[in-house]
Amino acid sequence: MLLEILTPERKLYTGNVYGIQLPGVDGSFEVLDRHAPLIAALGKGKMKVLKDKNQAEHYTIEGGFVEVLNNKATVLVEGATVA
Repeated sequence: MLLEILTPERKLYTGNVYGIQLPGVDGSFEVLDRHAPLIAALGKGKMKVLKDKNQAEHYTIEGGFVEVLNNKATVLVEGATVA
């Protein structure tokens, strides 16, 4: 699936990924390839980008939202740093 991670200042990441693990406001959850449409609020915490089954990148986010539609995930966050 295509993933975009956006902050108010810049586009942090764009690329095809296997999935993402996100810190939701009510607990962590995972979005994998071909996930059903979804909009969810995100809290502060760790976000894990699964580039494939063996490779991942980690980010610390300050909260925001995620939208999943048509095999594309858009993560809008107030702030993020590579962990």
